[in-house]
Amino acid sequence: MPADSPGYLRIATEEAFAPPEILAAWREMLDSGAVDDPGFRSLWGFYLSSDAERPRSLRERLVDLGERRLADMDATGIDQQVISLTAPGPQIFDADRGSAMAALANDQLAEACRRHPGRLHGLTAIAPQDPKRAAEEIERGARSLGFKGVIINSHTRDEYLDDPKFWPVLEAAEALDTPVYLHPNTPSRGLIGPMLAAGLDGAIFGFGVETGLHLLRMIVAGVFDRFPGLRLVVGHLGEALPFWAARLDYMHAATVRSRRYPQLRELQARPSDYLRRNVWVTTSGMAWAPAIMFTRDVLGGDRVMYAMDYPYQYVAAEVTAQDELPLAPADKKAFFQTNAERVFRL
Repeated sequence: MPADSPGYLRIATEEAFAPPEILAAWREMLDSGAVDDPGFRSLWGFYLSSDAERPRSLRERLVDLGERRLADMDATGIDQQVISLTAPGPQIFDADRGSAMAALANDQLAEACRRHPGRLHGLTAIAPQDPKRAAEEIERGARSLGFKGVIINSHTRDEYLDDPKFWPVLEAAEALDTPVYLHPNTPSRGLIGPMLAAGLDGAIFGFGVETGLHLLRMIVAGVFDRFPGLRLVVGHLGEALPFWAARLDYMHAATVRSRRYPQLRELQARPSDYLRRNVWVTTSGMAWAPAIMFTRDVLGGDRVMYAMDYPYQYVAAEVTAQDELPLAPADKKAFFQTNAERVFRL
């Protein structure tokens, strides 16, 4: 470590990129009207067409896996990034094109990681709409590309991972002991209407609701009973689920006893137990000490890791704010460094 090091590495664990080819494909889909997804049109219709400073800067930073990214890391004291393909990734395409785009993104990211060892680490992008090929890509990412996990950008064309059709994906991740980062996407078709009408479909609210719902669906469907070794990483301090933990446990048990919903069955553990056993969370976009400390208290200090959410939330002051968390030196090192090293096998 450098002489001026705080005593730990800062490893940012939810950092995004996008190949120019994928951005161009998204733009073509939007221009041609080939995609009927209101969330995608709201999000990327803006980011790919606006000339305002934020979307222009975002486009430039997303495609850079070299000097500009490293300079931004150095300017904010970030030692390493764990990088993943930004939402919705290949999940917006049909199965064939999605699988091809996932492979393209993975090849580009792997090359960047080889160019900058010790600074950049990758997560494997997949197209879950073809579960068999997605499972094969997970294995290629882990065994051939040196990737440290899998990125899934929440729902895939309005479908969720609790559907048994996606179990080959989860089987592959569990068998390889590679963590799955469940990252936000714009809300699915059945969820987005009132949010879009109020301008709340994006990061301000809709992303968290969408991803929290996805994780909770997996829990109550018994996914973690079927795949007890599956490891999930979720950003934004767990998409609010730690704050609901006690109520989730109480109401899930009461609803199961009532037999109101035949699909809601007894689990081997309480919903909050799966959060503590199968889920790790990051602080992406949530550089707020009270919420970070609460989440650590609920889930345990070994379950909470630092993330910046670059380039969507690139704010140097937020790094400093988390440096000043009221933690003992060993706990702060775990928060910034060793938890990530352990989860992602860095």
